[in-house]
Amino acid sequence: MSAAVVPPVGARIRQARLERGTSLRALAREVGVSASLVSQIETGKSQPSVSTLYAITTVLGISVESLFDARASSPMAGADSHGAVPPALAAFAADPGRRIGPLVGAGERETLELDSGVVWERLGRVPGADVDFLLVTYRPGGSSSGSGGLMRHTGTEYGYLTSGELILTLGFDEYTVRPGDAVSFESTTPHRYRNDGEVPAVGVWFVSGDVQ
Repeated sequence: MSAAVVPPVGARIRQARLERGTSLRALAREVGVSASLVSQIETGKSQPSVSTLYAITTVLGISVESLFDARASSPMAGADSHGAVPPALAAFAADPGRRIGPLVGAGERETLELDSGVVWERLGRVPGADVDFLLVTYRPGGSSSGSGGLMRHTGTEYGYLTSGELILTLGFDEYTVRPGDAVSFESTTPHRYRNDGEVPAVGVWFVSGDVQ
């Protein structure tokens, strides 16, 4: 079974930005990236890195979890300039409660492809819970920050690596995370993950207390 369709990240970001009354340039300035990059992300021409995604959601006051969902009630959720919603997005929005649980099959996981070789698969959700529950894959050479910078965001982060190897930079320290190793820390601590190996690094990540 193939992974489930997820609404375009850019459309959800644009919706949140417009609802907040923030201009594209103002959002770019607050995040610390170029306006052209934000524009490319909103139009689906570019995918954000993990660090950029967290920065954008923090500024807009939305959760990362919400990027997996579409709001059928809002005409801006993925609509084009004529108000039309892409068929895949419309189909998803028509059944927003699916894959909540209690069981999410292996072929039903919703997937977000991010920049810098990172893939997020949602393992489940409980409505109202302030949690990101993800299967995360860092492809060879993949990193949570394409620029090499450290990121920080709200929440408490827990991770368990099942295969491959990751380098975690946490503050001034660096750790090698191997299969069977687990990490936990406050996400406000500057951090970055990277895969220097030749095989994908895969693990289960749980981030609680993200912004809403």
